[in-house]
Amino acid sequence: MPKKFSPELRERAVRMVLERQATQGGPRSHSIRAVAPQLDVSEETLRMWCQRHGHEIAQAPVSETPAEEIRRLKRELAEARRANEILKAASAFFAAELDRPTTR
Repeated sequence: MPKKFSPELRERAVRMVLERQATQGGPRSHSIRAVAPQLDVSEETLRMWCQRHGHEIAQAPVSETPAEEIRRLKRELAEARRANEILKAASAFFAAELDRPTTR
């Protein structure tokens, strides 16, 4: 069964590929190979996303000032930390479930 990826993840993945390609240079396939494992996405899926949406994201004007970028990055960091806490709590819960003896 195919995985469903959110539009935000797709946009972020394409943006990461384009940014890496801009900074590192070289062919887009190198950037795709580097970014795909970071996001747990197959290379072919990421390649298709870049073909479909790469031109839309690449042409978007970058009007973000450094202060706006810092605020955006702080929000993303806070969101990632909240998600990390949720995952830690869930893993602790499931680990406790595995340690309980079963009566069968």
